[in-house]
Amino acid sequence: MFRIAHISDLHVLSRTGAEWRAMLFNKRITGYANTLLRRGRVHRRDFLIAVLQAASKEADHVVVTGDITNLALESEYDDARSLLSGVARSVEVTVVPGNHDLYLPPIFHERHFAYHFGDFLKSDLPELALDLPAGPFPSVKLRGPVAIVGVSSAVPRPPFIASGFVGDKQLDALVRMLAHPEVARRTAVILIHHPPVDGRSRIAQMRDGLVDGAAFRRALAPLARGLVLFGHVHMRVRCVLPTPAGTLDVVAASGAALDHPNASVRAGFNLYDIAGDGAIERIGARVLDASGSAFENASIAERTECI
Repeated sequence: MFRIAHISDLHVLSRTGAEWRAMLFNKRITGYANTLLRRGRVHRRDFLIAVLQAASKEADHVVVTGDITNLALESEYDDARSLLSGVARSVEVTVVPGNHDLYLPPIFHERHFAYHFGDFLKSDLPELALDLPAGPFPSVKLRGPVAIVGVSSAVPRPPFIASGFVGDKQLDALVRMLAHPEVARRTAVILIHHPPVDGRSRIAQMRDGLVDGAAFRRALAPLARGLVLFGHVHMRVRCVLPTPAGTLDVVAASGAALDHPNASVRAGFNLYDIAGDGAIERIGARVLDASGSAFENASIAERTECI
C-alpha cells in the first residue's frame, strides 16, 4: 500500500513583520489588510507545525497543492522552505504553486517559486516539462503504483481576483505526459491548486476559479481512474469526475493551519491509500480536534460539484 498525505493552503505568514516597501502600490496591500482583518487570526502556526509533523509520519509521500505563502514575501518563502525541508527529512515532498505564491507579476517572471521550492519540483520525465515562469511543469514522480503529476494553475491576477489558468501549451504537455507508458500504467495523482470541477457561474469562475477548467478536464479524458487533488477552497470536499474511460476522484484539502469550528475546514491533512495494483483503497482525513491537541479520523463530504 502506498499512502499519500495531501496538505494545502499553508499561508505561511511573515514572522518578521510587514515589509512595507514590498507592499506599497501593489496587490499585497489588499492581502495584508485581509491578514489583519481575518486571515492572521485563523491561521495558526502551531496548528501548521502539528499538521506537517503528523503528515510526515503517516505517509510515504506528502503533496502540497499551493498557497504555501501568504503574500509571496521573501521572508515567507524562506520560512516555508524551511518548514517543508523539515518534512522532507522524513518523507518525499511534491508541491505545486497557488495564486498567493505568485502574487505579483515580478514574483512570477523572476521565478521566485522555482528558486525557493525547486527541490520539491523535480520530475522523473523532465523532457516532458515546459520551462514555465512557475517552474518545470507538468512534472511527474513515478513511485510504485502511482504517477504524481504536478500542474501549475497559478498566475498573477489584479486585486480581488484569484482565478487560475493552466494554458494550452501546458495542457498539451500534460496530454503527452499522461500518454507516456510509465505514467499510463500507473494510477495518476494530479496536483493542481484551483478547483477543476466547478458548477458556479462563468463570472464566479473568472473571479476565483479555474478559467480553463473545461480544457483541463478534457486533458484528463484518457484516464480510467485516479485522483485529482486541489486546494484553494479551504474546505475538505470530494466529488467524482466522469471520463470516457472511467471516473476520477476529485478531492480538496482544507487550509493546513486553519483554526475553525467546522471540522471540514479545521486544520488537518487528507490521506489516500493506493494498493499495489493501483486501486484507490481509501480516501479520508486526519483533522485536529476542537481543542487542537490531537488528531482524529474524519470522512470527506462528497458532493455533486466540488464547488
